[in-house]
Amino acid sequence: MFLIFLRSLVFNVLFYAVLICLAIVALPTFALPPRAMLTVAEWWAKATLVLMRVICNIKVEFRGVEKIPQGPLLIVAKHQSFWETFVLPGFFDRPIFILKRQLMQIPVFGQFLVKTGMIAIDRNAGVKALLDMTRRARVAVRSGRQLVIFPEGTRRAPGAVPNYKTGFAQIYSSCGVQCLPIALNSGLFWPRRTFMRYPGTLVVEFLDPLPAGLPKDEFLARVQTAIEDATGRLVEAGRKEQEQLIGSAPSYAPSES
Repeated sequence: MFLIFLRSLVFNVLFYAVLICLAIVALPTFALPPRAMLTVAEWWAKATLVLMRVICNIKVEFRGVEKIPQGPLLIVAKHQSFWETFVLPGFFDRPIFILKRQLMQIPVFGQFLVKTGMIAIDRNAGVKALLDMTRRARVAVRSGRQLVIFPEGTRRAPGAVPNYKTGFAQIYSSCGVQCLPIALNSGLFWPRRTFMRYPGTLVVEFLDPLPAGLPKDEFLARVQTAIEDATGRLVEAGRKEQEQLIGSAPSYAPSES
């Protein structure tokens, strides 16, 4: 376990060093179209995947990439780690996220979010926030963008009881586009609330798209079933691999972050 600690320490130092360097590189992109800024973000994601493999012995596998539809799309993804927030956008042409308003207040990073058209939401604003979020999401998707939503609203540890919100179903109905569910097991390897990075095979699985126009209740049920069944399978396989690699799978608190 000491070796994992040491590798995690080295990884984090290099991870943030790369982030700082690319943030400096990205400064001129504030005067360019958003695509230039997103390209720098993709460089960061690719560099991170290399560091994960070389330093932490974390291999990453993407399954079902061929299932990703072209054009306007709603993406509904499991959220276990910070990792997927900057890796998943690389698979889409003009991705946009719904995120908490506080992130917009972070120097430089907040300006990046504004520049790339991310949708901020005040979680304390209730129905008003949901209506505004739905309106902005509809406009963005109908302009051809792909909207990424984490339906549980926050990271959930592997094995935690699902806690899907219902607001994303309203967005789905309003946008009138198909939905791509995504399952993953990133929380086993890049856990929340710790800098430790555990070895193994991190898997992201793009599932079968759901058509537009489903009734809300049916949509909610099909999304949750698809994501949770696949995620459970990926987490179980990941835990078994970790037991072989390090003797036992690390434990993760099931509470919300």
